[in-house]
Amino acid sequence: MPTEPRIELSQHELREITGYAAACAGRVLPVFEGSCPGDARPREAVEAARRYAGGGRRDSALRQSAWAAYRAARAASSPAAVDAARAASHAAAAAYLHPLASAHQVRHVLGAAAHAARAEELAAAADRPVTAGTLAWASQQAPPSVRAVLGRLPAAPPGGGPVGAIMRELDAALRA
Repeated sequence: MPTEPRIELSQHELREITGYAAACAGRVLPVFEGSCPGDARPREAVEAARRYAGGGRRDSALRQSAWAAYRAARAASSPAAVDAARAASHAAAAAYLHPLASAHQVRHVLGAAAHAARAEELAAAADRPVTAGTLAWASQQAPPSVRAVLGRLPAAPPGGGPVGAIMRELDAALRA
C-alpha cells in the first residue's frame, strides 16, 4: 500500500491554524447556545483549542473536547446548532492536522470556518450575503500559517454538501 507524501508542518503552524479555527468557531457559539443553553461542550472545545493555540499541550483532554463537541452536534435539534457544534469540534481537532499531502487534511485546516459559515447561513435562513460576509471575514482573519499550509496541500476535496462547497470557496480564496 503506497504511503501519502508528507509536508512540512511546524508546531507554530499548528498553533496558528488551531487559533484560527477557534476564532471561526467562537463566532457561532451563540447559535449553538441559543438552541442548547445547558450544553457547554462546544464552548469547552473552543476554549481547549484556544489554550493549545496559546501554548498549551496537545493532549487527550483536547482530543476529548473535540469528540464531546461532535457528540453535542449529534444531539442538537436545529441544523444551525449542529453546524455550530461541528465548527467547535473541528476547532479542537485542528491541532491534530497530519503532515500528509492529502486533500482530506484541508478539512482540518478549514473545517471550523466552513461549518461556522454554514451555521451562520442557516441561522439567517440561508441568506447567501451572510455566508459571503462570513467567508470574507474568514479570509481576512486567516494567519500566514493557514495560507502557507494550504499551499502545501492539494485543493479541498469534492463533495461534502453545502459545507464542502463553502470549504472549497474559502480554500480557493485563500490560495488566490
